[in-house]
Amino acid sequence: MHTHLPPDYRFLAARIFRLSAVLLALGLVFSAMAQNPLPPSSLSDTNSPSRLPEVIVTGQKQPAPVESLPVSDSVVTRETLTNADIQSPKDASIYAPNTFLSEFTARAQSVPFFRGIGGGLGYNPGVTTFIDGVPQLNYYSANIELLGVDQVEFLRGPQGGLFGRNTAGGLINITSVRPTDYWTGQAVGSYGNYDYGDFRGSVSGPIVQNQLDMSLAGGYSSRDGYTTDQHGRGIDGRVAEFGKGQLLYKVSDRFEVRFIGWGENDRDGDYALGELNEMVADPHVALREGGTDQGYNYRDIAAGVVQANYRGEAVDLASITGASWWRNDAYTDWDYAGAYAPVLKPDGIVPFYENNIEQQHQVTQEFRAASSKDKPIQLADPLELSWQSGLFLFSQSYHQLDSNFNNSQVIHTGALDDLGAGVYGQATLTAWDRLDFTAGVRYDFENKTAKLGTVPIGASPVPPDHVSPNANFGEVSPAFGLAWHFSTNQMVYARVAEGYKAGGFNSEGPVEYGTEHTWNYELGHKALWLDGKLETTAALFYIDWHNIQEATFAANPGNPYGYYTVNSGGADSKGVEFETKYRPLPGWDLFGSVGYTDARFQSDATYFGASIAGNRLPDAPDVTGNMGTEVSWSPCRHATLYARAEVTVYGDFEYDPSNEAGQSTYSIANFRAGTRGNHWFAEGWVNNAFNTSYVPIAFNLYDGYPGISGRTGYVGENGPPLTFGFRGGIYF
Repeated sequence: MHTHLPPDYRFLAARIFRLSAVLLALGLVFSAMAQNPLPPSSLSDTNSPSRLPEVIVTGQKQPAPVESLPVSDSVVTRETLTNADIQSPKDASIYAPNTFLSEFTARAQSVPFFRGIGGGLGYNPGVTTFIDGVPQLNYYSANIELLGVDQVEFLRGPQGGLFGRNTAGGLINITSVRPTDYWTGQAVGSYGNYDYGDFRGSVSGPIVQNQLDMSLAGGYSSRDGYTTDQHGRGIDGRVAEFGKGQLLYKVSDRFEVRFIGWGENDRDGDYALGELNEMVADPHVALREGGTDQGYNYRDIAAGVVQANYRGEAVDLASITGASWWRNDAYTDWDYAGAYAPVLKPDGIVPFYENNIEQQHQVTQEFRAASSKDKPIQLADPLELSWQSGLFLFSQSYHQLDSNFNNSQVIHTGALDDLGAGVYGQATLTAWDRLDFTAGVRYDFENKTAKLGTVPIGASPVPPDHVSPNANFGEVSPAFGLAWHFSTNQMVYARVAEGYKAGGFNSEGPVEYGTEHTWNYELGHKALWLDGKLETTAALFYIDWHNIQEATFAANPGNPYGYYTVNSGGADSKGVEFETKYRPLPGWDLFGSVGYTDARFQSDATYFGASIAGNRLPDAPDVTGNMGTEVSWSPCRHATLYARAEVTVYGDFEYDPSNEAGQSTYSIANFRAGTRGNHWFAEGWVNNAFNTSYVPIAFNLYDGYPGISGRTGYVGENGPPLTFGFRGGIYF
């Protein structure tokens, strides 16, 4: 028996994609008819080939060179996204030290952890993803296909002074490529093992020259499952359709309005979960019931953003209006029966299934004013002042209908509504063009309400245990920074900042949990060397984390097969990180990063009543690292040969606060090589080249049940195996 919410916007994202595909085809026709197309290479940089390119970021709300900001910000540029074929935030995260994304094969659930800080249920994240300036107030709309994306930033450390709620660990900032004022486009296709197929296309150009530009992009991706059941049937296959459209209206030289709309339609298979020891011993085989009922995860997303920017002589003004809707329908055999059926039921069959339907609407509005980039306030001969301030408003409405059933059915219902506002200001005082002192503060207020209930079969629509809690939360979040530019290309900085997550209500399990806080203390150094050929960044940090909101699964008293949040005390995280890029010669790049984190619970921390003092935080590898090289060589005017190789390392980490199970250190090697001309490219690639077997995500599902010799009580998923294939495309 499946229970469904009203379909309402269910197929809106798919319709957006199909409309984008039609418009994309028309755009390709128009671009082919353009009088003077300008076909820049999508795989090259416009800066000097002998120097590293300058990278401009917006992770502090205003455009600035990344090396000038006193904050840890790892940037994955469009060049890297293209050359490494990065298709998701998790793929991009390998370039950011002390960053780990805990992600199921069903792509809707992807949880970022920065320096060990993160977590939380989807509707109350610890690290928030911003897409074109709009915060994604739930994980379910954050893990998207990176279509038409210009760059991805990973800002580590609390960002409460500017962004407020849900940036206790940091934030991910994704920005889209701007429409161009000349006609350009591309079509790229890939094919690989596991019947992997991916096609993406885009077109961009002027509708009205010098006034109205547009861009359209669309894609389709699918693959068979990496994991099979005991009968050889695939479990975790994927299919996705996605599209994005933009309009850029240049009202005047100083004022422009930009509309961005995007949608994604995912049809993924079941979670590829199996008993942990069995997944280690026999990777990518997860036991299931003997029947034919297959699980699935169906997700639809539709979103739109309107950005209005006015550049004044003394003051710049901006407005960002965002709206999004998503829905995820998941059906799964929750007992993953092969390993535990003999314990739970004598006949070996445990028909325990779950149909969990979640959906959310959100609307956000931000107004911002700032001093003009080129005209700070001159206070005195050596002193200048720049500033920004803003107002943020949001509405978030989350609904869940979770049906657990075997011989009978129990329906858990949850409706969580959140209304809030934030106001912030930040000022930077610059002395002698060398010393910057930055101070900022933000105040946030929100009202949270919930309607929660459990409906067994035959019960009245509003059972006796129905509850409707209501609470208000307010928070002041300061941030301070001091930076000394002791030469044109070198800077040292110190930063102190607070982050927080407001308390709230669980849709399942215990009703209420409290607000958590983080304080981050950081020292850093950023520099360019060798006439811009070498770039280095380094940081030392210490984070004090209080009243942690721990998202847990085991022993849920309200629903033994559902997540919920509890406050588990305090923790601290300390460590170091280093990043470098080096271009010794034109056409040859070296890159690398390494991070070390020691993140542990403090003396007051408990987990289901037991002390966990001194235990390591879950999903916090003690070491993260990435290193690689990319080379290109042009034997003639019409073709360039290129190759890329990189290795990513994750150190030991734990699966949950009990530290009863975890993953040991592993590494992944990726390679690709090919050739490109002025308007085409073709390459071969291999990921996880040495077929490393690992289990990046697991949790305690059967805590409290009778044990079976050799089995842990945990279920987990294997990481992707060796994959390989070919990719090619044309661009103009």
